[in-house]
Amino acid sequence: MRPVVGISACSETIAGVASHCVGDKYARAVAVAAECIPVLIPALGEDLDIRCLLERLDGLLATGSDTGVEPDLYGGDRSRQAPNDLDPDRDATTLPLLRLAVETGVPLLAICRGHQELNVALGGTLHQFIHEQPGRRDHREDASVPKDERYEPVHTVHLAPDGLFADLFGCGHLEVNSLHWQAVDRLSPRLTVEAWADDGVIEATRVTDAPAFAVSAQWHPEWQADQNPYSLALFRAFGAACRRRAATRAASVGA
Repeated sequence: MRPVVGISACSETIAGVASHCVGDKYARAVAVAAECIPVLIPALGEDLDIRCLLERLDGLLATGSDTGVEPDLYGGDRSRQAPNDLDPDRDATTLPLLRLAVETGVPLLAICRGHQELNVALGGTLHQFIHEQPGRRDHREDASVPKDERYEPVHTVHLAPDGLFADLFGCGHLEVNSLHWQAVDRLSPRLTVEAWADDGVIEATRVTDAPAFAVSAQWHPEWQADQNPYSLALFRAFGAACRRRAATRAASVGA
């Protein structure tokens, strides 16, 4: 049987109805590129038993989002963000979920907001508005072009020599898309930098002391993941880690 991967959802109101949402691209990347079974994790905060959930999962994917992490969680300025720029229910769900996944050895891939969440969950901080920082490029998406075009590569990322990403991709740099307005500021002491942009923005990390696969990317490898060799390599590696956990779980049940 294929491994089961939980995908973090955002809390949204659609047509006046409170909802939990995951973009198709994330579910499709898990199903097609990672060859796993995607399931949605609702943003229920303390009403979700995350330990019980993780015991039943073989992997965790923390998704991107139009919202940012609550500034109070990393020392930012809450007064500068409108309520629709935040998702406290997601924060209350995903941050403890990420911490527990790392501790219990659940394979983890965190993307965009998830990349930022992982840093905050493990004690790091964020640049609340990266485009306001001196010497940094504007990493936000270009809202003037069609949605598909916003995922085209726009800048280079450099991979750490002898790092996991360099090993997976077999190269020292690659071109990536950029659709974010926050970025890692102070790196968690538990994370190792795997990639960075020309302006110094941290683009990928690895949890140094994690007992299983646990990485993050600031760009969006989930976009048409099966058509990009680097994205496919990343999701294949994630899927392989999930299969190892699934085999271990199956063996423990049969013991």
